Amino acid sequence: MPRWKALPDELDPQVKEFATQLRRLVDRGGLSVAALSDRTGYARTSWERYLNGRLLAPKGAVVALAEVTGTDPVHLTTMWELAERAWSRSEMRHDMTMEAIRISQARAALGEFGAPPATSAPAAATAGGGKAPRRAAGSVAMPGIAGPAGVSPTIPPQPTAPDANRREGTGSRGPAVPPPPAAPGGGRRRLTMFLAGVVGVVVVIAAVLFLTGGDGGGKKNQGGGASATPSTGTSGHLPAGVRCAGAGCTGKDAEAMGCSGDLVTTAKTVTVGATTLEVRYSRTCGAAWGRITGAAQGDSVRVTAGTTTERGSITATGDSIAYTPMVAVRDAAAAKACATLASGQQGCTA
Repeated sequence: MPRWKALPDELDPQVKEFATQLRRLVDRGGLSVAALSDRTGYARTSWERYLNGRLLAPKGAVVALAEVTGTDPVHLTTMWELAERAWSRSEMRHDMTMEAIRISQARAALGEFGAPPATSAPAAATAGGGKAPRRAAGSVAMPGIAGPAGVSPTIPPQPTAPDANRREGTGSRGPAVPPPPAAPGGGRRRLTMFLAGVVGVVVVIAAVLFLTGGDGGGKKNQGGGASATPSTGTSGHLPAGVRCAGAGCTGKDAEAMGCSGDLVTTAKTVTVGATTLEVRYSRTCGAAWGRITGAAQGDSVRVTAGTTTERGSITATGDSIAYTPMVAVRDAAAAKACATLASGQQGCTA
């Protein structure tokens, strides 16, 4: 029986290649998942998700795997960065698809409560003497429905109390006949559809508030990037392992504060010479930072949000990745990263 299950077909090719590489390293090191958990400090269930393509391994887990298997972490983290970008793109497409489905469901539910159809006018009097056509004894006209030859359609007579004074053919009418009862379950169905529509509207409103950070997009950040607060609110509501939020993250290392790994996306990217320059953004932490990859000693990077700037550089020979500390931002658009290479070449993100 093979050790590994087949990776999901819907995985992005870059993510699938990365997961396959992780499996090869584990096999080459002769490690079981339990031993891998003990030596890296990451839970066994987490490694099962990473190795089966159900979750992208965080950078910390990738570096730990490289250490226990004697693998160069630079090449492995480069593959992780490519997989992370592909994973972020897939998540964005999934979120947009789910939002469109919810909106369609809400519209369909609300469509059940349109205006009722207008009823037709009473049948016109006959051309002969202006008298309304006589109905069969004991019958009741159905409003809003035209019958054949100008005669209103009828429903079968309903049982009524005896009427000794009723005369056949004179046009007099007996006691009013109550309308037939409503079809069973009709009221319950309309109530159910109404509640479904209300729930759909609430879901759409919640999605809009979440995507706009709760302010509806109507207020701009007055204090620049450094004073912005994250969309997740106070630090008491942050996920486990996340140690800062908003202004509390400014000047701190993203990985040490738990803002990287599964919580980070690449918001902007540009090539400067042979170096890739990026703005990295964590919605959960409400912070962004700059990163350069494929760089050399002497290359530097800085990130700016409002009046706040943080810097990082490569000082050791052999290093190829450098990060800046974080700056607080309302969203990724508020951050700008720039790189200055040892050769003097410079470049910035849009």
